[in-house]
Parts: sequence; C-alpha cells; structure tokens
Amino acid sequence: MSSQPTMKKVAPRLAQLTSDILYGEIWERKEMSKRDRSLITVAVLMATYRTDQLRLHIGLALDNGVTQEEIGELITHTAFYAGWPTAANAVMVAQSVFDSRKA
Repeated sequence: MSSQPTMKKVAPRLAQLTSDILYGEIWERKEMSKRDRSLITVAVLMATYRTDQLRLHIGLALDNGVTQEEIGELITHTAFYAGWPTAANAVMVAQSVFDSRKA
C-alpha cells in the first residue's frame, strides 16, 4: 500500500501489524476470496466515509478482479444503507482511481 512508508516512519508497530496481521494473515485466509474481501472493505470504507483508505482499497479491489462496473453497483447499493452523501463522495473517489489507472 502506498501509505506504508509513512506509516513505518510515524507508527512502525502499526506498520508491522498491518503487514503481518492484516495483510499477512487476515487477507490470506482461504475462507473468503480476496475479491470478496475487497468488496466488503470498499463498502465499509465508503459507509464510514474513510476517503483516503477508500482510494487505496478501490485500487486493491481492481487488482483483485472487481470491475469498475461492480464498484459502481456497490456504490449504488450501499447508498441506500449509508446515505447519498457517502455515495456521492465514493463516486468521486472511484473516478479518481479509475482515471489514475488510465494514465
């Protein structure tokens, strides 16, 4: 993740836990695919208005096989549960991630 160098500098133990536990153990569990974990993570980050992390995880979701169309559908579906402003924000974040991948 692109925030990893900053995290290592500011909170080295948090960086280690993120690397070892979150991405090393939780994301590697075989009981759920990385693709499904990405869908859940993007929905939760959208619903909780965690814009910076949302940006990172939309990119990871694309890397894990989630399509742009599915991300749009996720945003639309989650809007009914998390609210319109969160969905409008997520649309802007998603578009910036999509655009950055075209460059």
